[in-house]
Amino acid sequence: MPTPSSTLGRKTHAIELTQGLIALFAFSCGAIVANLYYAQPITELIGPSLHMSAGSASLIVSLTQIGYALGLFFIVPLGDLLENRKLMIATALVSIVSLAAASLAHSPGWFLALSLLIGFSSVAVQILIPLAAHLAPDHARGRIVGTIMSGLLLGILLSRPLSSLVADHFGWRFVFAAAAVLMALVTAILALTIPRRQPEHQASYFELIGSLLHLVRTMPVLRHRALYQGLMFASFSLFWTAVPIELTRHYGLSQSAIAVFALVGAIGATSAPVAGRLADAGHSVRATFIALIAAALAYTPALIHPAFGVYGLVVTGIVLDFAVQMNMVLGQREIYALHAASRGRLNALYMTSIFVGGAAGSALASTLYEHGGWTLIACVALAFPLVSLGHFLLVGRPHARTTA
Repeated sequence: MPTPSSTLGRKTHAIELTQGLIALFAFSCGAIVANLYYAQPITELIGPSLHMSAGSASLIVSLTQIGYALGLFFIVPLGDLLENRKLMIATALVSIVSLAAASLAHSPGWFLALSLLIGFSSVAVQILIPLAAHLAPDHARGRIVGTIMSGLLLGILLSRPLSSLVADHFGWRFVFAAAAVLMALVTAILALTIPRRQPEHQASYFELIGSLLHLVRTMPVLRHRALYQGLMFASFSLFWTAVPIELTRHYGLSQSAIAVFALVGAIGATSAPVAGRLADAGHSVRATFIALIAAALAYTPALIHPAFGVYGLVVTGIVLDFAVQMNMVLGQREIYALHAASRGRLNALYMTSIFVGGAAGSALASTLYEHGGWTLIACVALAFPLVSLGHFLLVGRPHARTTA
């Protein structure tokens, strides 16, 4: 087992998590995680430019998320073993090089390989979040993590409209070049600002990775939360990968108009701080039920959207984002409370399940759309939160109440 939670590293005890540092963490998380989503609304531009088929173009998003899941599983656990700041900076440097190379790529194979590497190296964000959880006092951990997560979620949601707008005016290559510059600035600021944290956990890398199975086996809260959010993120990714195709083909919207549509979805990020406060107040069970129900109901206008037009899709996007982000923060608050010295690995397992679900949802988008249009997309996307809700009602909720 890991060392006791009291051994968090002597240097972190002297650090005060000021509002300025919280804001820096939130902005940095948003800037880093945005790398995963820049390509999502512009695959219709990247694909033809690199002579990709429709199926290959949809792999851009999936490979980025698969790379992220691999990085979560193999790199993020090192946050419980290595000095956190150095680990984050080394990972971010790989991200800078990958983004710059993607802006210059002319081969489909190279671009897909770089997409995988962009995802793999963007896990720097998941080293920052457990570090903030370590620095936060127990009574305010949910609120602080929720605030930082709102920055991360704004990065996810704003990256799509920003990418669409930039690509519409300057081309898709400029999107990746600008992202490399932004990452270089963020990395330099973090290198000069964030505190050092040297974990006192003693183990080899292979022992550390081997302990992941023990954590999964012995912590049912982790298993339940990973399942809920993995399914929710599959729905989220399926919707946001498919909706630009629907808006382009069915409604004839330009990239700039799609950017405005995606910008509206950023409203959903407001649920992150709310979820953190609810978790701190002991309302995780009720809030989880609300989030899962809301995600399922979000698809009501999407299923009948010909009657509502684009407005039905807007409603679905806002409610779905709100529900998915809320459930994510609730899950993080619960798993961070399980064992302080294992937060890096717990976060790695939780986030790996999420982005495996996200990669699956993205990979399905093009095939489902080609075979059944938007109706099939909405039906499959609805099934994911319904399965989550069923598991929560039958298995997860009774256990959560017992634990509480």
